[in-house]
Amino acid sequence: MSDESTIQAETRTEFGKGAARRIRRADKVPAVVYGHGAEPQHLTLPGHETWLALKHGGANALLTLVVDGSEQLALTKQVQVDPIRRTLEHVDFVAVRKGEKVTVDVPVVTTGDAAAETLVTVESAVVSVEAEATHIPESIEVSVEGAEAGTQVLASDLTLPSGTTLLTDAETLVVNVSQAQTEEQLEAELAEAEADAGIEKDEASDAAAEGEGTESGEGDVVPEQD
Repeated sequence: MSDESTIQAETRTEFGKGAARRIRRADKVPAVVYGHGAEPQHLTLPGHETWLALKHGGANALLTLVVDGSEQLALTKQVQVDPIRRTLEHVDFVAVRKGEKVTVDVPVVTTGDAAAETLVTVESAVVSVEAEATHIPESIEVSVEGAEAGTQVLASDLTLPSGTTLLTDAETLVVNVSQAQTEEQLEAELAEAEADAGIEKDEASDAAAEGEGTESGEGDVVPEQD
């Protein structure tokens, strides 16, 4: 469930790329809070504290933002991270209230080990649910312990926390357990893919290449005759 963190925020009055760079150099993060029909609220958040809060809260982190002494519950909607430095670039939030229902995508996580020689595939990495803003599940677990090939878990089979309603189509395939391919099957598929791509192995050429240089006259050392 969501475990909100409290972050001291500042109202942001500078905008543009130059201002954003200055904010980041000061180890802070530009952010915007949308929602409830109000004008977007532009804020500056402490970089390290915000990173830890988002990491702890997961994909749908719920934060309490304190701005000029007033508290605002904010649900994380989009996080931009620098791909090289792995630092926060920008965060978008949506304003929420306690008891308010929100629609979010929740990650699906498998637990346990399926039967031997099977392959477990998560066909739907997330499912859409409706939940109270302060009780959003961090993930939805699906146990595949001992599952045999042919086992399928649909969205309707998921066990959701109390107060959470499934919005994803009930017939959506979430987890599929299939028979693992043998080495022979993999080799056959590879050969078929090579044939489709026009890659052919010329055994005669290979044999000729291996035998090249073995006949006298090219690369051979012929003993001198007395």
